[in-house]
Amino acid sequence: MNRYDFSAGKLDAKLLREILPTLPLDDRTIVGPRVGEDAAVIDMGDRYLVAATDPITFATDLIGWYAVQVNANDVATMGATPKWFLATILLPDGKTDEQLVRGIFAQIADACRRLSVAFIGGHTEITLGLSRPIVVGTMLGEVAKDRLVTSAGAQVGDLVLVTKGVPLEGCAIIAREKTDELRRLGVPESVILKAQRFLFEPSISVVRDALTACQAAPIHAMHDPTEGA
Repeated sequence: MNRYDFSAGKLDAKLLREILPTLPLDDRTIVGPRVGEDAAVIDMGDRYLVAATDPITFATDLIGWYAVQVNANDVATMGATPKWFLATILLPDGKTDEQLVRGIFAQIADACRRLSVAFIGGHTEITLGLSRPIVVGTMLGEVAKDRLVTSAGAQVGDLVLVTKGVPLEGCAIIAREKTDELRRLGVPESVILKAQRFLFEPSISVVRDALTACQAAPIHAMHDPTEGA
């Protein structure tokens, strides 16, 4: 019998807690791989570099947009300003055409422009065995050393402020990817359309929310709630 849960979803936290402490670090790594932290922090001398990576493996509609937003959120909730984005774009063999490729790049470019982020590189390939595109994003950002925020910094007595609905991203993905199934189940068209728009209104981005909060008051901890976790 397996000691750990290997069902679909995130890898078992118990297994990660055993593996992560064995990985090599250096003295410039301020925040390394930890369960519950969504970004790494590296000492760059006068400031910290914050790096986050996240894949989009389920959504196919606007996959490039999602990839930028979720990675920017992870950087911003560390108190950092997202600056540079890289993407690994894996495309399904036999199901890829020019329209799909241009569409994904256009989505990434549009999302980056809206956040004033530079799209600086990555990797692309047609991959055997895939049924749909997968985009793995990496976002880099900067933060002053005295403004860094971690998810582990919460203190007893802190006030909790929620600026966005908790399940926005999940609702938007379901509404966009499972539209026909929702209709068959009797979900009203107005509800489906409203959930589809959650991607943009109120938006799954928490970058502005996070950076505004850091400017307004001392912040001990932040987390992106839009994924539903």
